[in-house]
Amino acid sequence: MITFIKKYIFTYICLILFLNSCANLPGGDARKNPPNPDKRVQKNLEEGKGFRLDNALGGNKATNFEFASSNELWRASLDTIDFMPLLSANYSGGIIITDWYSEKQEDSIKITIRFLSNEVRSDAVDIKIFYKKCDANMKCIISEQDGNLKKELKKEILKKAAIYKKQNKDKNFKPYEVTDLKN
Repeated sequence: MITFIKKYIFTYICLILFLNSCANLPGGDARKNPPNPDKRVQKNLEEGKGFRLDNALGGNKATNFEFASSNELWRASLDTIDFMPLLSANYSGGIIITDWYSEKQEDSIKITIRFLSNEVRSDAVDIKIFYKKCDANMKCIISEQDGNLKKELKKEILKKAAIYKKQNKDKNFKPYEVTDLKN
């Protein structure tokens, strides 16, 4: 009898917590959504929102690589360091690592860019710059430095990312029109 009461109380508490947690879900504002379900579906399709059951159950096995090219910070970073050979570029891991680059044989540079956010803002990218200095005996010293190059690189990436974001916003802007879908 006591285990039955414990199960009942546990179920009741879980139910209360579950129902209270639904209050902060996005997309529930009726003032921003049309009342007609067909119009809501059309609006969600235009905005790129939605969920398809066949994709969730594995109906679509194709890989989609479009997201990496639409991320402004990713594109701007690759465009900024395009003169350097890449060692690794992992979009899902959020990191770009260049190989050692050198105009002179003694000094080389390596850049690592980590993405901390997809938003275009100054704290969204973390840049590390490594310098390798070698002497005549091929003894090399590698050091990380925070210098003017790091600031200029970050500034250039953010500037290009802001331009790409504005171009993407202008290109994808579609005003929402209230039309009857059944006509």
